[in-house]
Amino acid sequence: MTRTILDIHILQTVPPSNLNRDDTGTPKSAVYGGVRRARVSSQAWKRATRKAFSDLLDDSELGVRTKKVAEVLAERITALDPSTSPAASVELAAETMRMATGSTIAVPKRKAKDNEDGENDAAPESAYLMFLSGRQINSLAELAIEGGKGGDLKALKEFFKARENKARARQLVDTEHSVDIALFGRMVADSTDLNVDAAAQVAHALSVHTVEVESDYFTAVDDKNTDAEMGAGMIGSVDFNSSTLYRYAAVDVDKLQENLGTGLRGDQPVEPTRRAVAAFLEGFITSLPTGKINTFGNHTLPAAVIVKLRSRRPISFVAAFEKPVPLGTEGGYLRQSCEQLAQYVPTLEKAFGLTGNGQSWVLRVGAETEALSALGTELALPELVTAVGDAVVARLEPEHAAAASETEA
Repeated sequence: MTRTILDIHILQTVPPSNLNRDDTGTPKSAVYGGVRRARVSSQAWKRATRKAFSDLLDDSELGVRTKKVAEVLAERITALDPSTSPAASVELAAETMRMATGSTIAVPKRKAKDNEDGENDAAPESAYLMFLSGRQINSLAELAIEGGKGGDLKALKEFFKARENKARARQLVDTEHSVDIALFGRMVADSTDLNVDAAAQVAHALSVHTVEVESDYFTAVDDKNTDAEMGAGMIGSVDFNSSTLYRYAAVDVDKLQENLGTGLRGDQPVEPTRRAVAAFLEGFITSLPTGKINTFGNHTLPAAVIVKLRSRRPISFVAAFEKPVPLGTEGGYLRQSCEQLAQYVPTLEKAFGLTGNGQSWVLRVGAETEALSALGTELALPELVTAVGDAVVARLEPEHAAAASETEA
């Protein structure tokens, strides 16, 4: 069976920074090829990509991941039915979430004690992060209002005793997934049938060369000190490193389409998938984890991006850097990284019969990336996003794409 797999390979230089630190505050690292490398976890870059979606997609296409699902749903209930008091909305929301997900929705023990002491009035929460789309929250709010008119919790409980109403609640959280849920997946520990398998995979970013952690010893001056008061008001140290990173992600476009469905427009069934692919591509390329960003201001963009559309399985090129890239004669690792990658990719693809098996695009900056120019069609970011989106549409709906092409001609 022919599949549609999107591979994204990135080389990005990062100056002194601490993008993603461990429990001691030190930048994360890993041994690969027998040497210590800088590492940025996949979780850190997934979150950065999700945050970038807010600039690329409408809020209605995104979800929220939180333990405070009852509060989120209660706010929607009150917005749809202002006659329901905030307190009643929270009760309706908690009961609806219990029915929809099978999860325990309760006030955490610590906060429950504060409630007893009269120190606050905490709302119930789920035991773990719950990931719901905006459309799912909206539909659950409408169902809660239907079953608990006027904020009647007793009526809502009777409403959910009917098997078909409980089934409706569960169906509402298992349809109309947002783009971020469809891409990154969802786990519902109490109801595994509500899990969503992720369509995107993100590798831990690794430096292509050996890296050593350095430490910045700093002092801060007390503005009110007089000349007679010597010494710093505060001292400390921050660990950091700098690196040229190889970043990789893959998207199973068929799985993405399965998760998203065809949307509301029957004449454009692939449109939700096209929008999701475009958002992921741009979001992953341009995003950056924000660890210690105010300390280091390390706002870089990739020096090179290679995008490949495949028909069988995702393929990472990280093995191109299993032997660490040596420092160039004039300093820097980028030129050697590009040359090493440009030599590795065609060799690998020829050995496994992958040449001519898909489409390939390259975005690159500067003469040092010249070696990568032969790996695909060179485009700037806006054109790259459009080209990949069009290619996805053509593969998922070839008849529709052909008809659109004839119309444009």
